[in-house]
Amino acid sequence: MQNALSIHKLKKTYGNGVEALKGVSLEVPEGDFFALLGPNGAGKTTIIGVVTGLVNKTEGTVSVFGHDIEKEPETARAQIGVVPQEINFNPFEKCIDVVVNQGGYYGIPRKTAIPYAEQLLKDLGIFDKRDMTGWTLSGGMKRRLLIARALIHQPRFLILDEPTAGVDVELRRGMWDYLKTLTEKGVTILLTTHYLEEAEQLCKHVAIINKGEIAASGTMEEVLALHDGATPKDGYRGGRLEEVFLKLTRE
Repeated sequence: MQNALSIHKLKKTYGNGVEALKGVSLEVPEGDFFALLGPNGAGKTTIIGVVTGLVNKTEGTVSVFGHDIEKEPETARAQIGVVPQEINFNPFEKCIDVVVNQGGYYGIPRKTAIPYAEQLLKDLGIFDKRDMTGWTLSGGMKRRLLIARALIHQPRFLILDEPTAGVDVELRRGMWDYLKTLTEKGVTILLTTHYLEEAEQLCKHVAIINKGEIAASGTMEEVLALHDGATPKDGYRGGRLEEVFLKLTRE
């Protein structure tokens, strides 16, 4: 079985001299639900930027399903759907058009895109809002619309950058149930989140990045095994993943 994503010795130094990635190597198996965790500024967003072609890497190689992002950029990117951290659709467009117009970027004719977009909106529980403009939606519904938009070209690899930020518990649960059905159909998911308990429950593999370097990587069980069971100095105990995360990323 091939990897959905292979990153080898990836480095990124920005023009201002900030070294965002210091030789990161990472593999996301095909069909996996994979968590990429780290504090703010650790390098998660830079990795996603490089993979999706928004950020130029300084060194290293990145391939998506065996397609090098430099040698075969279009083929690699066609496999990827991205749900960004920021809400970035046209707020004055109807929900159905936000999704269908995205299909146009991948050469999907409207008559093909419309029924599939309607099915996605149904699956995500916002079909009744299809003719409303994006700005009228609640925060959680906007997130669901971003997921529908990311899936219109039927990508094999879905990147979720903080998808449940500001989403209430009920909507979050529904979203996770839907995303789990996607992995059951063979879609690979890469998740970044600050809700570590969600990652602990959902993901098969996890990598923790800190200051541009991978601090730990493996199956969820292997990473949780780094938990030593000791009571933290401040006496407050979070979930096992939270304790491992803090141990690896604290100064």
